[in-house]
Amino acid sequence: MSRKALVVIDIQNDITKHYRDIIDNLNSAIGWAAESGMEVVYIQHNNLSADTRTFKPGTKGAELVPELRIVSDHIFIKTKANALTSEKFSEFIRSKDIREFYITGADATACVKSTCFNMTKAGYTVHVISDCVTSYDPKKMPEMLAYYADKGCEVKNLATYMRMNYQ
Repeated sequence: MSRKALVVIDIQNDITKHYRDIIDNLNSAIGWAAESGMEVVYIQHNNLSADTRTFKPGTKGAELVPELRIVSDHIFIKTKANALTSEKFSEFIRSKDIREFYITGADATACVKSTCFNMTKAGYTVHVISDCVTSYDPKKMPEMLAYYADKGCEVKNLATYMRMNYQ
């Protein structure tokens, strides 16, 4: 039987201030996933471009936000938008036979979008927890949620997933 994972993408100090709009739901999702026996995985973006000011490795901006509930040491670094480009993350999911993912995080129009697209393209089952995803531009959220659904992701809010039996 394949396992499931909750993936928390780029909830770091340099991310959009809008993460505060979802942090309570996000922390509830983390608790739900941990209690349900899912792996809880944190993805951190590191920007390696010389001219960038954000997500610089080793800076406070690249750290996970202090409000974020940490329940595992499964923290993986990526340097591109798609979380699957992290070799350590990809190896982790292969070694655990994880084929089903619950996606949360930021930014809906960038890293979350790329990760969802590439996971569904690779044949994984992808669930997007709609009230646990944010963006630099919150007005784009309805468009992005529709995009995820169009690309084969299931999109529901946290309360719905918590009521459903996915284990």
